[in-house]
Amino acid sequence: MRRSEGTHATVVGAGVVGLTTALTLAERGAKVTLIERSPKLGGNASWLAGGMLAPFCEGESAPSSVVELGKSAIDWWDARVPGVVREGTLVVAPPRDAGEIDRFARSTSGHQRADDSTIAALEPDLAGRFHKGLFFAEEGHLDPRVAMGAIADALRRHGADLRFGEDGETALPSSGPSGHLIPHAGEGIIVDCRGFAARPMLPDLRGVRGEMIRVRTCEVALTRAVRFLHPRIPLYIVPRADGEFMIGATMIESAERGAVSVRSAIELMSAAYALHPAFGEAEILEMSADVRPAYPNNEPRVEERGERIFVNGFYRHGFLLAPAFADRAAALAFERAGAFA
Repeated sequence: MRRSEGTHATVVGAGVVGLTTALTLAERGAKVTLIERSPKLGGNASWLAGGMLAPFCEGESAPSSVVELGKSAIDWWDARVPGVVREGTLVVAPPRDAGEIDRFARSTSGHQRADDSTIAALEPDLAGRFHKGLFFAEEGHLDPRVAMGAIADALRRHGADLRFGEDGETALPSSGPSGHLIPHAGEGIIVDCRGFAARPMLPDLRGVRGEMIRVRTCEVALTRAVRFLHPRIPLYIVPRADGEFMIGATMIESAERGAVSVRSAIELMSAAYALHPAFGEAEILEMSADVRPAYPNNEPRVEERGERIFVNGFYRHGFLLAPAFADRAAALAFERAGAFA
């Protein structure tokens, strides 16, 4: 349903949450300005994400709300961006740690048991390597970089003004006497989606560092995301186009944005090698790290503070939960716009 064409919203931050919120506003008729401090798309943690749309698997450690809100994400993305893969998620564990499969099964729903033959049928390159697993047929994945580019293009088609290389704290107003931000004329509703960069205004946020490796090999072929319940560092391997794979990701309670550590690189690559030895010969294309924002309960929030609506705290669930929270943020923005009209 489209809303008033006169509503103007300024979204700060062009990670997955900002892009998704901006597009949701634009699709409903708002005039949207998107401000991003990086000079181009991709200077944030979203660019390094796995892009897994796996609500049932996330139930292993996430609250039930994450599972429920994430169920519709795959349809939202599939309707708007190319390359969404709807082939499910396969979960396996080393034979000596097969009990981890039972533990994971008890903590999740939406799966079926997978034996040797099922695993071989789903992923022939893993045939004979694993004897127990779980298959989550309703899940999928996307390439975050392709998806973010597609959302940016969709925003331009909706007439949005995308302004890269501008900081949301300088391009937008400074604090007034009450400590609240005073919008400039024409900025309309301000929706702040800056992730951990918003911590000075959201002191409850903490940083959770994540590290990933991107490799290329023609020796392994996977159709779907594979979660490997490795005893030291559980990881996921997500196939991309042209023989590329994203291997991730660490979760370290730290706001340090430095390069990938030697320890993490060794652990991620060792676990990938344990999944399939051919990863030992893969070409390393990228090793990157960034900080994901999280609230104490690891659940996102949409909240009003001063003149801004904040959408933040997505932890490891950015692509999974961004559509649901963009919907909430857009509803609140139109509600405020109506109140101020």
